[in-house]
Amino acid sequence: MLDYLFPFIALILVVVFIHEYGHYYFAKKYGVGVTDFSIGFGREIFGWNDKSGTRWKICWIPLGGYVKFFGDRNVFSQADQEKIIEKYSEEDRKKLFVLKPLYQRALIVFGGPLANFLLALVIFFSIYTFIGKDFTPAIINEVQKESPAMVGGLKDNDIILEIDGNEVKSIMDVSKYIMMSTDDFIDFKVKRSYDELLLKIKPDIVLGEDNLGNKIKKRMVGIKLGALNDQINHVKLGPAQAIYQSAYEVYYVSVSSLKYIGAMIFGKADTSQLGGPIRIAKISGQVAEFGLMAFISMMAYISISLGLVNLFPIPMLDGGHLMFYAFEKVLGRPLSQKTQEGFFRIGLFLLLSLMVFTTFNDLKDLGLFN
Repeated sequence: MLDYLFPFIALILVVVFIHEYGHYYFAKKYGVGVTDFSIGFGREIFGWNDKSGTRWKICWIPLGGYVKFFGDRNVFSQADQEKIIEKYSEEDRKKLFVLKPLYQRALIVFGGPLANFLLALVIFFSIYTFIGKDFTPAIINEVQKESPAMVGGLKDNDIILEIDGNEVKSIMDVSKYIMMSTDDFIDFKVKRSYDELLLKIKPDIVLGEDNLGNKIKKRMVGIKLGALNDQINHVKLGPAQAIYQSAYEVYYVSVSSLKYIGAMIFGKADTSQLGGPIRIAKISGQVAEFGLMAFISMMAYISISLGLVNLFPIPMLDGGHLMFYAFEKVLGRPLSQKTQEGFFRIGLFLLLSLMVFTTFNDLKDLGLFN
């Protein structure tokens, strides 16, 4: 258990700190007072005050964090600004979040997810620059008999060019694109001799294990891959190409995640793969056993997920606050406090439901439920 706990805490500390620092950076940039910068919830373990009066602290429950603004109950659109102004001196009003222009409030809220995407970008850039990226073309060495691949028309020595419209740049892309596919059929674009063919393959859904030994439902097509001409092409990228490839990876992971979530909502994807803190802790411990580079790579993907989830238009999340600001921009005034509180209750219900569901999946994954 401790083998999982320490990597998980390290992962959460970094990813959550970066997220909250994104809020903190823009808050300080626009002169908003920050009273607390907390990693974790609950009772404080230790902390310190900086020169500006911000309390930096680490708390016992490492499942998130928060930045608390001066005189602020929350970061929703405030409809009662006159009452707020009366409570503070002119000097203190300059530090109030709720009295800042709409675009500044939006940037402060968006700063958290933005920081998560930038962290992933920096991690990918560093890996591609100093370690390298694989560009080995994928060729089919064997098509298994009576497999979906054989039924769909794939043959030995086909070179895989695209899967579901995504360019296959290396062997590693093949399993990633197959796994992230949510349609009944997977589109394969292959090169056969001098021809390019587009084939539709209906994958089998089987219960298997991932590379870490965790049980998952896998989409199998029945092919064995190899390197074209048995040559591995692993290269270190220059700055411009590394930035491009890093940005594309962040974009692909974000878009694919949204598509997968949409597919789960409409019953086309496996909801059992949706996990919470327990599963993240388990996987982070397993990945850490493969070395620092694998762990840092996982950190990039978790950071993208955290940034993406926080942009969902659900009250209590950053996306919920941005939704209220959008209403304020369109209407020319904030929504009434009563309306916002109604949305808040809906958001709380959705988050609690999601928490219960992911926790059930986590416990089921540990074998506590059949």
